[in-house]
Amino acid sequence: MDIRQLQYFVEVAKQRNFTKAANALHVSQPSISKMMKALEEELGVVLLDRSERKMELTEAGELVYGYATKVLQLMEGMSSSIAEIRNVERGRVKMGMMPTVGSFLLPNVIALFKKQYPGIDIEMKEYSAKLLEVQVEQGSVDLGLTVLPTDAEKFAAVPLVSEDVVAIAHQKHWLAGMDEVNLAQLKDEDFILFTEEYAIHDVVRQACMKSGFEPKVAYMSSLWDFVGEMVATQLGISLLPRSIVRRLNNSQLHTVNIASPVIDWQYALIYRKDSYLSHATRAFIDFVKQHLSP
Repeated sequence: MDIRQLQYFVEVAKQRNFTKAANALHVSQPSISKMMKALEEELGVVLLDRSERKMELTEAGELVYGYATKVLQLMEGMSSSIAEIRNVERGRVKMGMMPTVGSFLLPNVIALFKKQYPGIDIEMKEYSAKLLEVQVEQGSVDLGLTVLPTDAEKFAAVPLVSEDVVAIAHQKHWLAGMDEVNLAQLKDEDFILFTEEYAIHDVVRQACMKSGFEPKVAYMSSLWDFVGEMVATQLGISLLPRSIVRRLNNSQLHTVNIASPVIDWQYALIYRKDSYLSHATRAFIDFVKQHLSP
C-alpha cells in the first residue's frame, strides 16, 4: 500500500465516480480503476460497491476511508511543517554561553532575531567555558558562545567581536597613576583571578607566563562582581575583559590598559564539526555573524 493508492481511493469515495475522480486527479480512468483493484486485492476486501447505478462504499470501504483521510491529513500536516522548517518559519536553537558573555553580547541581537523569526525558540543556559565545550561536544546544546581559542579538531568556530583585557586596581594602588602598563611590571602583585574552570583564568595565567612570571594568586572566585569587590578592598589586582570592568561601576577602582602583551578576548560561536545543524540554527548563526562579526 502506498500513499497514492490512498489518495486515489479517497477521491473516488468523494466523487462516487471513477471518471470524475480521474479528472480531479488529472490521471486516466484506467489508472484509477487499476489502482483501486490493487488496493482491494492487497487488503482482501471489497471497498467499492459497483453493483448499483451510483457507486457506494462498502462497510470495509467506509472504514478504510476514515483511516485514509486521517493518514492524508497527517501527511499534509507533515509536509507543511517541513516546509515551515525549511523556510525557517519555525524551529528551536539550544545555546550554551559563558556567564556575562551572553548578557553583554546577545540581548539586542536576540530581540532583532525574534522580530525576523518569531517562530524560532531560543533556549539559553550558562556554563563555564570548559564545561561549555563539553556540552557542545556531547550535543546537549547546538551552539556555544565562548571565547577563542577552542579545540579546532572538535569544533568549528565563527569568530565574533573581540575586546581587550585590562587591569583593575584600587585608587590608592600605584597603578592608579598610570594609563597603561606592561604585564611584566605586575610580577610582584597579588592577583585575584577567576577559578580554573573559567577561560579568563587560563588566559591571564598564560599571558603572565609569556611575560616571564607565574602570577601570585591571592584569591580566586567564580563571581565577577566579587572579584571587583576584593580589588576594591585592596586585596590585590585583577585582569578582566573590559566589558566586565564596565559593569563593576565602582568608583574605588582604576582601569589600566595592558600595553604588552596585548591580551585579546575574542568571542565566537562554536559547534561540533560533525553535528547536524538545523535550518533554525543556521539562520541564527548567519544572523549573529551579520550583527557581531569582527
